[in-house]
Amino acid sequence: MMKQKTLAMVVALSASVSVALAGMAYAQAATRIKQNNAWGSYSHDGEQGKICYILSMPTEKQPPDRDHGDVFFMLAQHPGQNVSLEPQFKVGYSFKDNSKVTLDIDGRKFSMFTRGDNAWMENPAEDTLVVEAMKAGREMSLSAESQRGTKTRYVYSLSGVTASLADIQNCR
Repeated sequence: MMKQKTLAMVVALSASVSVALAGMAYAQAATRIKQNNAWGSYSHDGEQGKICYILSMPTEKQPPDRDHGDVFFMLAQHPGQNVSLEPQFKVGYSFKDNSKVTLDIDGRKFSMFTRGDNAWMENPAEDTLVVEAMKAGREMSLSAESQRGTKTRYVYSLSGVTASLADIQNCR
C-alpha cells in the first residue's frame, strides 16, 4: 500500500516537473505507460506536444535523519528539441546557490548544475553518455549540498532503465 501511495505521489510530482519543464501555465496529468523494476515510463501532453520520460525514486537517502522531500531522477524527451533524452534531478529542498551535483554511475562521474531544487547536466553533450552509462550500469548515486549546507547523497537502482527507455522509444 505504501508503494502505491508513493508511486501515485511520484506520478503527480513528475507531471508537475514535466509541466514546469515545458513552460506551461497549467497542470496536466501524466499517464503511466509501464513500471519496470525501479523505473517507470510516463507521457504527458503539453502545449508543444507530448513529453515522454522515465523516472525513479532513490533506494537510499543520506543523511537518513533529514526530511528530503520528494526526490527523483528522470530522463525526458521534449518535443521540438534536438535533445533526445535530458537527465534531470529533483529534490524536495533548495540546493546551495551555485553548487554542483555529482552524478556517479558505477564509478563514472558527471557534473550537474543546480537551480532551485533541480539539477541538469553541466555539459549537455554528456546527456547521451549518461543515458548509455545508465543502461549499462547497476547503480547510480548523486551527491549534493542543500541551501542550509547539509551534504546529501541518493542511491538509485538502475534495474529497469533499459526497459523503460524502450517503452518511450516510440512515444510521440
